[in-house]
Amino acid sequence: MKRYVWWAVIAVALYFAVQGGEYSTRDLYTLNRRTAMLTREVDSLQRQVDSLGRFLKLVKTDSATMERIAREEFGMVRGDKEILYRFGESADDENRK
Repeated sequence: MKRYVWWAVIAVALYFAVQGGEYSTRDLYTLNRRTAMLTREVDSLQRQVDSLGRFLKLVKTDSATMERIAREEFGMVRGDKEILYRFGESADDENRK
């Protein structure tokens, strides 16, 4: 009977050594998975920051990019030789809504 009690004590001690304490083995695996996921997310965000930095540099230094943004976003035209046409809804269409 004493032998079974000792084996039970040893088994409980081994279980506590593996699973007990502040963090269990399962908690450590979960933390490792979460760390890997967050590392991938940080890498993705870093790539976005790098891309935006390159775009900012283009906006500040490249005249073709500046012109494209001025035309697309602000509807600007070059000199007196170009005319910008804007098509809107007619008064009849606006009254129907």
